[in-house]
Amino acid sequence: MRKIDLDGKIVQDSSDCYVIAEIGHNHQGKLETAKEMFRVAKACGANAVKLQKRDNRSLFTRAGYEKPYDNPNSYGETYGEHREFLEFGGIEYKELMNYAEEIGVTMFSTAFDFNSADFLAKLEIPIYKIASGDLKNIPLLTHIAQFQKPMILSTGGGTMEDVNRAYDAIMPINQQLCILQCTAGYPAEFNELNLQVITTFRERFPNTTVGLSSHDNGIAMAVAAYMLGARIIEKHFTLNHTWKGTDHAFSLEPPGFRKLVRDLRRTREAMGDGVKRTYDSEVNPITKMGKKLVAARNLPVGHMLRREDIAIKSPGDGLQPYEIDKVLGRVTRSEMREDDDITYEALNGSEKIAGAAL
Repeated sequence: MRKIDLDGKIVQDSSDCYVIAEIGHNHQGKLETAKEMFRVAKACGANAVKLQKRDNRSLFTRAGYEKPYDNPNSYGETYGEHREFLEFGGIEYKELMNYAEEIGVTMFSTAFDFNSADFLAKLEIPIYKIASGDLKNIPLLTHIAQFQKPMILSTGGGTMEDVNRAYDAIMPINQQLCILQCTAGYPAEFNELNLQVITTFRERFPNTTVGLSSHDNGIAMAVAAYMLGARIIEKHFTLNHTWKGTDHAFSLEPPGFRKLVRDLRRTREAMGDGVKRTYDSEVNPITKMGKKLVAARNLPVGHMLRREDIAIKSPGDGLQPYEIDKVLGRVTRSEMREDDDITYEALNGSEKIAGAAL
């Protein structure tokens, strides 16, 4: 049975979808903005909010760190300066973790490197996210697995061989794993989402939770993913599409995120239990639209019913049309007027049938 415990929330096939608001660095390096995003994401129904943690000096090559970064989304003259501006340290993380606990939403983060993983471990972060770029980084995966916390692994840009390799490396150490189908386009084109991979993952990893990291524009694909068996959905979140930063344009604003959560909750309810039944809400409409057996014309007493004596008309508050063969050949006990209900009680020789019907 596939099941994962995410900070006290049990996620399994029968549960609601676990929805992660991917904040990343959309907070623009501002602590109060991050708090506001936490609060709004929680109000929209998110189960968790997620940041990203990088130790930029150890993560990037010197050339990558010092590369000029002159564009409208830049917060520094070099890429390193840009990344450092957006990075939260221990003080900010502790304050945000306390705030998340206060408002009742789970906070966790993506660890992009060993130092960041250790940083998060010291804070006792409850969940670790692994970015698609580290799907092949087996040393980092096994390092994080040793913390014995749930791991959520994105698979964008990877092959099934890459996913199998990561799975085989993590599982002997830590079975608390969720694998996300992901297309690492920003945004991802709909014809590249390949949601059927969710089915492939569920078949290949029958005891592992499967989800979707959804980089597409819109909310409908999350519902499709849930129907295919995804039980964790990660979606980028912003308060304003026009804010400075590369991720805001394809992130959901609060109205869209609220609808995403609403539709996922409705989907689970709408799936039901697979048992076909009649609901109380259906009785009146079906009676109004349904049909019953009535006299097609005036019939005398002692008349043996033939098919042309019987009409099928609405409303359906009488003998149902599937009973027609049980009344053919029976004899009327009294006169019947056109459109009178045909009942077992009105016909000779129907007492036994009527009793069986009851």
